[in-house]
Amino acid sequence: MTATGNRAELATVLRRARSRVSPADVGLPAGLHRRVAGLRREELAMLAGISVDYVVRLEQGRGPHPSASVLGALARALRLTDDERSELFHLAGSAPPTPGTMALQVRATVLRLVDRFVDLPVLVTSAKGDILAWNAMASALLGDFSAIRPERRNMNRLRFLPEPSDPPRHPVGVGPGESAAIAAQTVGCLRTAAARYPTDPGLLRLLADLRDGSPEFAALWEAQPAGGWRSHRKTVLHPRLGPLLLDCDTLLVPDDDQSVVVYSAAAGTPEAGALSLLTVVGTEMFLPADLVDQPGSAASAAGAAR
Repeated sequence: MTATGNRAELATVLRRARSRVSPADVGLPAGLHRRVAGLRREELAMLAGISVDYVVRLEQGRGPHPSASVLGALARALRLTDDERSELFHLAGSAPPTPGTMALQVRATVLRLVDRFVDLPVLVTSAKGDILAWNAMASALLGDFSAIRPERRNMNRLRFLPEPSDPPRHPVGVGPGESAAIAAQTVGCLRTAAARYPTDPGLLRLLADLRDGSPEFAALWEAQPAGGWRSHRKTVLHPRLGPLLLDCDTLLVPDDDQSVVVYSAAAGTPEAGALSLLTVVGTEMFLPADLVDQPGSAASAAGAAR
């Protein structure tokens, strides 16, 4: 290995890692007639926010020297462990993230936990709101996260700095008073993160963008004290199932300062029936609204599945 890395070994590591990750592991539909083990190159490129040609060149041991942000995106998409991520950086001739930088890699043990939630939507977020991992149910409930550019996969950017190019997402926090409460809690969490990671470059860039681009955020930043995320209830406006009032519980991963966010509903409620429907149809298209007895009703949509 030279100071510029080891391209051949980097290519081998990338191919091997891609072959062991299934679409379901990263919240993508498997589809039919798959002829490759693991992710397709197109799927890895989409998850990492790079071109398919870039992936091809990296896996062939040629092409440009990948930046730290690209390496981090590849490590997250391929669900690498801490040691594997360090190996990836070293083989590319880059230094792995240093202590004091916010953890953006999800532990393998946490990913295994997410995999077990086959019937509930689950997200893993960083201390600054990056969407680091999700399951298929989360995409079915909230929208396809894989369609969002990696640099945009942050709850705060999507909320306070929406862009026309963002793919459609299902509105969250549309109940009475929910939007203001969620916004205030979000800003409080960012204040806490800023105190813990005063020199983290990604967090500093995010805060600068939010203050410059969102008057709402700038006002909240001046008024809101530091705080943490609390379990609460959220209304999700699903395009076919209608408004769903769901419990939103946050499980903390203290060693990495990350959160596992789980959406659920009490048994026997229309929302529980709607979530059961999502386990069947996933991110596939629902029946046209005019074929459902009462469009916009969670109970009628769940009944249609029966």
